[in-house]
Amino acid sequence: MTRSIAGELQQLREQGLYRSLRTVAGSQGSRVVAEGREVVLLCSNNYLGLADHPSLKRAAVEAVERYGTGSGASRLVSGTMELHAALEERLARFKGTDAALVFNSGYAANSGIIPALVGRGDVVFSDRLNHASIVDGCLLSRARFVRYPHNDMNALERLLAEHRGAGRMLIVTDGVFSMDGDLAPLPALVALKRQYGALLMVDDAHGTGVLGESGRGSAEQFEVAADIDLQMGTLGKALGGFGAYVAASAEVVELLINRARSFIFSTSLPPAVLAAARAALDLVDSPEGKALRRRLARSAALFRDALQEAGFDTMGSETQIVPALVGEAEPAMTFTRRLLEEGFYVQGIRPPTVPAGTCRLRCTLMATHDESDLERAVAAMARIGKELGIV
Repeated sequence: MTRSIAGELQQLREQGLYRSLRTVAGSQGSRVVAEGREVVLLCSNNYLGLADHPSLKRAAVEAVERYGTGSGASRLVSGTMELHAALEERLARFKGTDAALVFNSGYAANSGIIPALVGRGDVVFSDRLNHASIVDGCLLSRARFVRYPHNDMNALERLLAEHRGAGRMLIVTDGVFSMDGDLAPLPALVALKRQYGALLMVDDAHGTGVLGESGRGSAEQFEVAADIDLQMGTLGKALGGFGAYVAASAEVVELLINRARSFIFSTSLPPAVLAAARAALDLVDSPEGKALRRRLARSAALFRDALQEAGFDTMGSETQIVPALVGEAEPAMTFTRRLLEEGFYVQGIRPPTVPAGTCRLRCTLMATHDESDLERAVAAMARIGKELGIV
């Protein structure tokens, strides 16, 4: 008998996996209004606080006044505006590549790029903790999909050796893992891709604008940018806007223009989004951007250290993404509700986003957070964690 939708929803509730939307008022700053009260926002990816920055807002408004609100079509029809070309040229310079291509979201980028690069007869190797959009891109490609244990380079090398000669080989990894906040070992991945003649793609959604001396991301931090075939990232996290990009060789970008279905069959990003992204890149390159990165790194380190001192397992975090391991779904969501009552908006993360038994509070830091708010948040988490038997 066909399952009823109502029954399926009830099952999600009983398992502690039911999700609902919570509306926040105001911009995505360090404080927002949720459920009628002001709270400290500790679950936004607006890492540098640029989502309401005056220079980005000004650029967006000016673009609307000059170009209107929409692009009108897909890029291969009439939807390639001069703003698209200007942003892609700026992104290529930012990432140090021959070319770049803009997509409508990170999900659209990964689900379009991977199937354009590999297909039947090819092999794609994916870290087990990669983002869902990478997983779906791998499945859509119909290539042989091989997942290796998280950051286990010995296991990856065995798998590469086993599949050598089986068509094109693509290694794909997050640069910063979005639920754990740890980094991929990019130098080791570069060495393996060279040894086995594979392509290497890095999703740096959570590193772009944040990591590296000039904010170029995890590849800059590890000094391996020139050795990565495809650097993918988003415009909607540290850059404060919306959309995504891939930076690569001109040849790879040309192939994606011709084969990436999520690019070919989507109306292109609107003028305001494109202009705001260029303004964000300029800001990342400015002294203000450097100061914001330093403040973010300092706040993240202080927050992470304080949570560890309070007894929380921060799961190997090395970045502005700082998880606090809870375990099961129900206590994780109880923890979330209790924190909201005390003025801190932190999301509990449950399956299928993370494996069963590893539910957590995923805290994300912004350069605009006040240290006093972060100290109060840690104190509240420590107190509630003890009451729930988590620490």
